[in-house]
Amino acid sequence: MRKTKRIHRLLGLLLLLPLFGWALTGMVFFIKPGYEGAYEQLAVKTYPLQQAVLISPEPHWQQVRLVGTVLGPHLLVKSRGQSLHLRPDSQSPFVLPDETQLRLLLQDAMAANPTRYGEIESLDGTRAFTSTGISISLDWDTLSLRQQGADTRLINGLYRVHYLQWLPFGPLNDWLGMLGLVLLLAMALVGLRLCFRRTAVAVRPQTQSRRG
Repeated sequence: MRKTKRIHRLLGLLLLLPLFGWALTGMVFFIKPGYEGAYEQLAVKTYPLQQAVLISPEPHWQQVRLVGTVLGPHLLVKSRGQSLHLRPDSQSPFVLPDETQLRLLLQDAMAANPTRYGEIESLDGTRAFTSTGISISLDWDTLSLRQQGADTRLINGLYRVHYLQWLPFGPLNDWLGMLGLVLLLAMALVGLRLCFRRTAVAVRPQTQSRRG
């Protein structure tokens, strides 16, 4: 029984750090402080189309969307699993606009929440960095936006702590997570064994030999 207790204590010490991580991050995930801003769905602002547009769909087009933005009309197509961004009038590729037009498109979207996004300070291709420390990435093919701030990175870091994603390599993190689960299960089984042993000892009848 002493050996079983020693094993249980060792497993508990090995799991001390992961258990603290699971508990503390689990509280954050339950309360969800700052989630609304950190994972806000930023979208390109759309406008009603000023005039009707005649489109000739191709047979291999799986999905078609026609939207209007501050830059004009856009034809967004899903074809053979690939996203295409076309000009509605000619159905030719809508090439990425220059920096001035990109700023106009992004700033128009950021106006939905100026407190969080502020103003664009710099552009690196299709990625903008704002005066409030937010980075905004534009997927031109789908005309979609993704925003990330310090709060987003913090919460993502807590998720990595919670799921034992502590190492820079994905496969090693998978093994680390499996090891944590195995150790937790082993500690539970050893604890269960100790519990039943104590119960058995407590209810064992005591016999006394009497000599007449």
